[in-house]
Amino acid sequence: MTVANDSQLVDGVIAGNRRALAKTITLIESSRVDHQARAGDVLGALLPRTGRSIRVGISGVPGVGKSTFIEALGMALIGRGHKVAVLAIDPSSSLTGGSILGDKTRMEKLSQSPDAYIRPSPSSGSLGGVAARTREAMLVCEAAGFDVVIVETVGVGQSETAVAGMTDVFVLLQLPNAGDDLQAIKKGIVELADIVVYNKCDIDETAAGRAMQQMRGALHLLRAASAGWTVPVLKVSALQHAGLDEFWVAIQRYQEAMQATGAWEARRSRQALDWMWALVDQGLRSRFERHAAVRAALPDVRAAVAAGTLPASAAALRLLQAMD
Repeated sequence: MTVANDSQLVDGVIAGNRRALAKTITLIESSRVDHQARAGDVLGALLPRTGRSIRVGISGVPGVGKSTFIEALGMALIGRGHKVAVLAIDPSSSLTGGSILGDKTRMEKLSQSPDAYIRPSPSSGSLGGVAARTREAMLVCEAAGFDVVIVETVGVGQSETAVAGMTDVFVLLQLPNAGDDLQAIKKGIVELADIVVYNKCDIDETAAGRAMQQMRGALHLLRAASAGWTVPVLKVSALQHAGLDEFWVAIQRYQEAMQATGAWEARRSRQALDWMWALVDQGLRSRFERHAAVRAALPDVRAAVAAGTLPASAAALRLLQAMD
């Protein structure tokens, strides 16, 4: 692509063109150095159009019904006049590196709506349940006019916390009969939740009520992720479209509470700075691996560490000195 093509991408995204939106996210996700430079220019041009959406991160263990919940919620929001973008992160195989990317199939009805956009992306080894360029993809969707952006994480468990650092509200989906109050209090993903939702409550309402009570008790012993906010514990049945209105009311209440204290804008500013440093770390690692002296020293250093004749700490120092 030429510079003129990049300008066309910007204009296309702003106009809500799906092809331009998809091409822009593909450009952003590319690992090529020249593509990364172009992506930075495109994002810079789009930045004034961003920041007007509600960014919702949704996490939960596999089988909790994230895709079903998101589709039901997305259709309900579209019925209210919203435009919904879904960034669905699929786990990449540690053996082949491939991903199924099947979320558009799971959300068949939502994917057919002209007011929705679903973008599956592979995690590609990124930790925290998100892809390496999820935040940039979110900004592109905002520039395209989507006022609700939902990030669905891969569903790997309690370590899946990166999404809380790039969204306005972090929602944890839970299953009834998934553990007692001791399990609920385990720190990690639970203490980052702004809203806890028990899905599939129609299967066993008694178990759901008991689990919700235990979670409320556990949350009282944890410091809330957001000051001045009591984390609500809600129940829904995404399959039966029950409880979705109450859930969205809780999202709006959270937004109002955070905006009233300035915490909404402060959180976004903090997230932007954190993301800048994360990209600096990533860039330094990439430059380190491409450095000629490092690449020359690496085979011998790697062999010595593997053979047990060189401590890892000394090996790291030697490679850093080679870069200097």
